[in-house]
Amino acid sequence: MNKTIYDLRKLILLSLAIGSVFWQCTSSEGKDVWQLEMDAFINDLLGKMTLEEKAGQLTLYTSGWTVTGPELREDYKEEMVAGRAGNLFNAHTVSYARELQRIAVEETRLGIPLLFGLDVIHGYKTTFPIPLAESCSWDLELIENSARLSAKEAASAGINWTFNPMVDVARDPRWGRVAEGAGEDTYLTSLIGVAKVRGYQGADLADPTTILACVKHFAAYGAAQAGRDYHTVDMSDRVLRETYLPPYKAALDAGATTFMTSFNELDGIPASGNRYLMTDILRGEWGFKGFVVTDYTAINEMVAHGVVANEKEAAELAFNAGVEMDMQGGLYSKYLPDLVAEGKVERKRLDDAVRKILKMKYKLGLFQDPYRYLSEERETSTLHSDELMQAVLESARESIVLLKNERVGSKPLLPISKEVKSIALIGPLADNQKDLLGTWHVAGDASKVVTVKQGIEQLVPQAKIQYAEGVGFTGKDQKKMEKAVEVARKSEVVIMVLGENYQQSGEAASRSALGLPGHQQGLLKAIQALGKPLILLTMSGRPLTLSWEQANIPAILHCWHLGTMAGQAIAETLFGDNNPSGKLTMTFPRNVGQVPIYYNMKNTGRPFDDKNKYTSKYIDVSNEPLYVFGHGLSYAEFEYSDLTLSNSELTAGSTIEISANVRNSSQVPGEEIVQLYLCDVVGSVTRPVKELRGFRKIKLAGGEKKRVTFGLKENDLRFYTRSMEFRAEPGKFKVFVGSSSNAELKGEFVLTSDPLNE
Repeated sequence: MNKTIYDLRKLILLSLAIGSVFWQCTSSEGKDVWQLEMDAFINDLLGKMTLEEKAGQLTLYTSGWTVTGPELREDYKEEMVAGRAGNLFNAHTVSYARELQRIAVEETRLGIPLLFGLDVIHGYKTTFPIPLAESCSWDLELIENSARLSAKEAASAGINWTFNPMVDVARDPRWGRVAEGAGEDTYLTSLIGVAKVRGYQGADLADPTTILACVKHFAAYGAAQAGRDYHTVDMSDRVLRETYLPPYKAALDAGATTFMTSFNELDGIPASGNRYLMTDILRGEWGFKGFVVTDYTAINEMVAHGVVANEKEAAELAFNAGVEMDMQGGLYSKYLPDLVAEGKVERKRLDDAVRKILKMKYKLGLFQDPYRYLSEERETSTLHSDELMQAVLESARESIVLLKNERVGSKPLLPISKEVKSIALIGPLADNQKDLLGTWHVAGDASKVVTVKQGIEQLVPQAKIQYAEGVGFTGKDQKKMEKAVEVARKSEVVIMVLGENYQQSGEAASRSALGLPGHQQGLLKAIQALGKPLILLTMSGRPLTLSWEQANIPAILHCWHLGTMAGQAIAETLFGDNNPSGKLTMTFPRNVGQVPIYYNMKNTGRPFDDKNKYTSKYIDVSNEPLYVFGHGLSYAEFEYSDLTLSNSELTAGSTIEISANVRNSSQVPGEEIVQLYLCDVVGSVTRPVKELRGFRKIKLAGGEKKRVTFGLKENDLRFYTRSMEFRAEPGKFKVFVGSSSNAELKGEFVLTSDPLNE
């Protein structure tokens, strides 16, 4: 161990010894001492660093993977040894990361440990449902636990930083990255972002089962024009602040330690060079103390955007805008020392940026023990643990959405009787492992995935299952189709598993058509013509246009991409061991021409009137979506009644309670997600027709009734007024309670006074 490293370790041990004495006084005093010792340690370290080494702490490079395992480019290794690359991503597994960390702390001049990042989007090796799917559970505790366990598994493999949660509000299903988020609603996305930050980071960053969260993509990436990835975003400041910024702010308030820039421009300036976003709002207005990292080569790409002439100017623009770390582009390492020497970047600003990265490494405990995340014993015991597999199964169960379930004879087609004798299982996703993992499964282990075929075989072993792929995700194979039709003809019931493969959604996977890919609908039509009882399972990373399917198929389950335990969760749902309770968090359009379509649009001066042509509507399709936000059926049946308000008036500082009865009118136990919506009838600027303001997930036995109560305060009514003040305005408000955004129970109250004058 070199002398510098020895001195660092000695200083840490001395600091800890001093700190332990003060901790015996009071906890608040202990925290002050801990902060002082961290500041002293980092200031001492900064004083020893060259400009090149400082720029290196602001540089993040990727590791690669070959058929034989992980591999680091030789030039990146040289940069790391020279102190010009202080962070790595995609470098995982304990044995590999340990060797890289050894090089960093033993073969570099200052011995500063590496920070290891990875896209732990919905799991590490054990894969949870894609985030859009899991959001349909509306279960914040479940989502927080998913993040906690994903962090635990990733941390066991050496990772201490994830590029998640993605809190981009997304209202265009053509955009492939809707799969990574929580859908179209600002309120729900904010709550889910908070749950994920808490899950990843836990209560103590020094706990080696937690990892840093990174909120992305700042900002408004979900509003890319035409649903095309990386495209321009253009909106008013009101829309930005009211619809798109709140989830980022909520995640920051929950303790998020890092932010990631988005690829898009906003108001003519790429996000990675946008001082209004990174400094004025994020740091000035919101008080963010962590660091900002770009997305992959986003600084370099500002040249293509056309706001800088070359990469050196790009580095200058990004850094002075408030971006501390350069992902993969290498421009900070290359140009920051010169920019400081030329006076284009302030040395103090550089030191402040480096200090933020060093503080995060300190808080993770990496200076105390660079190998704290690198235990092979912990890695072995954590990967695919029973705890993880059970949590993945539960998440998959709650993420499934029952879109349709018609009666066939005296009862609904679903659930299927376990007495069924023969089943035709058809489709490219029916006996498929890798595609069930979904987009951004990164290190996900496809060999552990339970397929739909395996799940059904395990649950109803006595049934004869005949499987046929039928078609692929592209093209048309007539022979495979003929075999599938023949298999269906010979079976008692047909289950078809159709949709997208994992590469047809996610980053760089925008689609201009949202139907079933390839010739899957043609196969479906051929088998539907047989007249057999037919159940359709759809899988995707986005809403699909299923108008023909809705009109012609009696039962439809939307299963998204559910991850490692997909097949078991789906089989349990098909045969009634799991009663589906998921509700859509994105609207499903009838066709692409309706896009963008979302539940909380605004009225026009000529609202829809089917008797008047000259109102806001299409002449060839309904204004209404195919499936509304919040839609999701159950094998149970729920009735809503008796909406009451505790008062007809609301004043600042008080609460109004909205209550309704929910009754399970069937004999099947089930869960219902009860939803509360609000409408501000008259505002100084136009307001949405309704906005989600609360929800409760309740369990009801057959015949059971519960009274569900929501509370609204004045701050739940706030918005950006005509003068861009964030406040509530006096006036009439309507409330709606029900099972979806089409909630039918209605009430109203009045906000009686201006909160600013209270």
